[in-house]
Amino acid sequence: MSNITERFFRYISVDTQSDENTGAHPSTSKQFDLCRMLADEMRGMGLNNVRMDDEHCYVYGEIPANTETERTLGFISHMDTAPGPSGDASNSRIVEKYDGSVIRLNDSVSLDPAEFPEMKNYIGQDLIVTDGVSLLGADDKAGVTEIMSMAERLISDPSIPHGKIAIGFTPDEEIGEGTAFFDVDGFGVECAYTVDGGAIGEIEYENFNAASAFITISGKEIHPGEAKGKMINAAQIAAEFDRTLPQQMRPEYTEGYEGFFHLTKLNGTVSHAEMQYIIRDHDADLFEQKKQLISAAAAYINSKYGNVLTLEIKDSYRNMKELVEPHMYLIDDAKAAFEACGVEPNVIPIRGGTDGAVLSYKGLPCPNLSTGGLNFHSCQEYIPVQSLEKMVDVLVEIARIR
Repeated sequence: MSNITERFFRYISVDTQSDENTGAHPSTSKQFDLCRMLADEMRGMGLNNVRMDDEHCYVYGEIPANTETERTLGFISHMDTAPGPSGDASNSRIVEKYDGSVIRLNDSVSLDPAEFPEMKNYIGQDLIVTDGVSLLGADDKAGVTEIMSMAERLISDPSIPHGKIAIGFTPDEEIGEGTAFFDVDGFGVECAYTVDGGAIGEIEYENFNAASAFITISGKEIHPGEAKGKMINAAQIAAEFDRTLPQQMRPEYTEGYEGFFHLTKLNGTVSHAEMQYIIRDHDADLFEQKKQLISAAAAYINSKYGNVLTLEIKDSYRNMKELVEPHMYLIDDAKAAFEACGVEPNVIPIRGGTDGAVLSYKGLPCPNLSTGGLNFHSCQEYIPVQSLEKMVDVLVEIARIR
């Protein structure tokens, strides 16, 4: 097992799952376990200005320039794993020289190329897989591993010319709070990359514009035997509200640049119902139209039933494209680095968001790079060892002054 793979297994054995329900920052104290581990490793490697935010669980370090240049660059990943399946991946294993068959993770969960045809791209490679119960944590401990391994290589090999390189790791990205307390000014670079993408070769600088919609419906409960003309059933109104939105704009019917409404929560009785949606679109005008459409649906329900529904819309993040485009050398450098390492670059839009989207609007242009991981947020998550190791080469190549 290579040092890079050993590092990955060490990190995924630390449970860092975030929790959107605590209201704390960080949302879970166990994220500090990995944060302290990383700070200690950075100091052991010899990075400069290693510092940890003891209150909010961020850790930063710097690799000083070893050549005359004004170029500065950052690399960022998040330490937390998504809410859902367990974040303890200590039972993960390597399937060596994958032969293209079904991989049984446990008695009831498998990785089947009939379901995941991209598995066939990795025949002959070594796949790190879960026990079928937990997340693997490649999202984003693969990114953390790759950045730390890049830092170790740059520190140990002064023959690689580079400018100042800053690295940073964040908590709570999976619950949308990864940049809440990120020290952009202290990070001290002109631009950065998040390393938080999927299949190796991906480069992303377009993401969704995002908002959340929170809906409450007040009903009127009457004995059903005497309900005619009197009852207002909040649960049924919730169902009616959902039907007023375009059904073809659900996530399961969209791809590429197509946006959507996604009903993420629904609780309802006759007297009271609550709904939550996320609203997404790459195009700013279409995004605004979707917010207007859900507002119009709310107005329709209120006109029909008498102001029973309240709607609150909160913007979450915006498409970073307009802020990255003035710095397209970031994309060109990434493409060149992948090609130099024998990987075909694949520039695609993110059907989601990253820390980099918010950081771009905080003044740090920050496109996203692949990690090599697949099936994120699932106990069927996996990553090829060869992708994990190759991404370290790619990051070193990006850092290199040519």
